[in-house]
Formats: sequence, structure tokens, C-alpha cells
Amino acid sequence: MTGADWLASLAAEGVVLGRVSTAERVAEFVRTRVVEGDLLPGTRLSEEALRTALGISRNTLREAFRLLTRERLLVHEHSRGVFVRTPDEADVVDLYAARRVIESGALSAWPQAPEEKRQRVRDAVHFQKESAAARRWSDVATGNMRFHQAITGLVGSARLDEEVRRLLAELRLMFLHMGDPREFHENYVRLNREILELADSGSVTEAGEALRRYFDVAEQHLLTRMRAHG
Repeated sequence: MTGADWLASLAAEGVVLGRVSTAERVAEFVRTRVVEGDLLPGTRLSEEALRTALGISRNTLREAFRLLTRERLLVHEHSRGVFVRTPDEADVVDLYAARRVIESGALSAWPQAPEEKRQRVRDAVHFQKESAAARRWSDVATGNMRFHQAITGLVGSARLDEEVRRLLAELRLMFLHMGDPREFHENYVRLNREILELADSGSVTEAGEALRRYFDVAEQHLLTRMRAHG
């Protein structure tokens, strides 16, 4: 979806949202667009276009921008406007440190988690597999986001779910900064499937170890690509 396409769709989706009226809901709407890969690093967000599309006040939109700036998803550049942020190497290191703590702990909840929550992990892996077979690499990246959200969802904590949505939105910006989505995401389809298979077979400790190895590989992959592009 191009920048123009996602913006053009806002008016229609605003009806579904019941006309967004609070800064928090606007922030969540933009955050979701980042997670789904519709907003690229460096994209300028037009205040006037967003206000018109969502039917919100200037103050509401600016408060949403402030929330997303604190989450490191947006950046305000003096005299130029508000842009989707481009993460750097320090962001990668910090984000993966947080993910190791949150997701590794969440995966240990697999045996006690309700079946519908475990099924969401399976569904994300299946979506990734189907997307890779169809060479829909942007969807493969989206499936990766869903996989990690579903792992956190095993705990059943609204606070953790909210925090990981923010972290994964920032992670998606890092992915988009890496260029060719196939080159970056293809191997993670297999790694996610291996983690799921271990958990599903009852080998939850081994699944946790595989997830930690996954984080090591992914972190170094991102850092290497960033340095190559730097």
C-alpha cells in the first residue's frame, strides 16, 4: 500500500471506527498502520489530511503525535513537520533487550494458556507459511508481528499486550529500513515454525531456548544490515 493509498482509505475506516475521538485511539490507529507495514520510515504525516480523514480536532491529533513521539515511532522536525521515525543501532539493541525479557517469559506460559491463545500462535505461523509460498513478503513480515504478539498474548495481560504492540511497531520500522523484505524475512518463517513445534510438543524449555537464539540471530541481522546501509 502506498502512502497515498493508506491515506485515501482513512475516511472509509473512520466510519468503522465510529469516528475516532480521542488521542489514544488515534495513536493506536497510526501504530497499527506501522505494524501492518503501511507507513515507511521517513513518511511525512500531513496534519490537515489526517484531521480531515479521521474527523478529529487539531488538538486531538497533536496529542496523538506526542504519544507516538514518546514511543519513538514519530519524530517532529522543526519547520518541516511530523515524520515516521527511522530507528538506529542503539534502538535495535535496546528493543531486543526488552523483547528477550518479555517474550521469553511469556512463552513459558504455553502449558497453562487457554487453547484459543495457543491457536493464535499457530494461526500466525500458518499465515506466514502461506504468505511465503505466495511470495507475499510484506505479509510474511506482518505474520511475524502476529506471531510475537500471540506469544505475549499467552500470558493474558493487557498491560504486556499493550507494551509489546508498541515495541513491535518500532520493530516494524526497523524491518522496513532493511530493504528487500524477502531477503530479510524468509529464514524467520522456518525459525518461528520450529519454536511453535517445540512448544506444541510439550518441549517448552527448548522452545524458550530456540526463541532466545532467534533473538540473537535477528538482532545481529538487523545491526549488520544497518551498518551496511550506513
